[in-house]
Amino acid sequence: MGVFKPLPFGACYMSITDRLIANLQRHVELGPDELKRLASLTVDRRNFRDGEVIISADDKLKRSCVLAEGLALRVHPADGLNRKRVITAVHVPGDFVDLHGFLLSRLRHDVVASGAVVMDFVQHDELREITRTHPRLTRILMMCTAIDAAVNRTWLMAAASLQATAHLAHLLCEIYVRLEQAGVAAGRQMRIPLLQRDLADMLGYSTVHVNRAVRELRDSGALRWNGQDIEILNWDELTRIGRFKPNYLWLSAHRQ
Repeated sequence: MGVFKPLPFGACYMSITDRLIANLQRHVELGPDELKRLASLTVDRRNFRDGEVIISADDKLKRSCVLAEGLALRVHPADGLNRKRVITAVHVPGDFVDLHGFLLSRLRHDVVASGAVVMDFVQHDELREITRTHPRLTRILMMCTAIDAAVNRTWLMAAASLQATAHLAHLLCEIYVRLEQAGVAAGRQMRIPLLQRDLADMLGYSTVHVNRAVRELRDSGALRWNGQDIEILNWDELTRIGRFKPNYLWLSAHRQ
């Protein structure tokens, strides 16, 4: 397990089965039949470049996607506000990015690549077949949408209760934990292809405020930040500043 470095197009990527199973088994133990069904999924693998739209808002959806490599962002247009867009989620490898689109048929946001991205698409017809033949696996997959909603609620709470530096610290703690669980970050080090304007669109601040927050976290001795590379020097201090508790990520294994 190493620091997250987006791979070039054409490289060998971990399969959807490996990524998805690893993600699901952070929450629940999968049975042999469920593992076999996931291994048999038919996928359409596609590469996306930095900034490329993976899914457009209001598209009629006939498939959902699992992030195999890279980071993806949930992006909403913000016409009439003092910014062009709002980012309401970060997706890491193993995430079933738009599983709620299977139930709703449409999204009200774009999904955009942050850096180089590999995405595996699964047809909704195949997901419907799973709902008919594997009810427990269906519940486990739907758990992904429940955890996604829990993360979103925590983002709202953080935005309402934390000042800029603490808010950024909370976000960085979350991203690191999720990348570490996905197997693409380790040793309190991570590489994230996010610009300060991306962080500003996530946190709801100007880039000036984000720059100041980054400087304050550096000055606190909590982290070292160089371009896309972040090294967390004092995890306890960073979690204290951000008031971060990972319980909302539901990482402890339990039985369904």
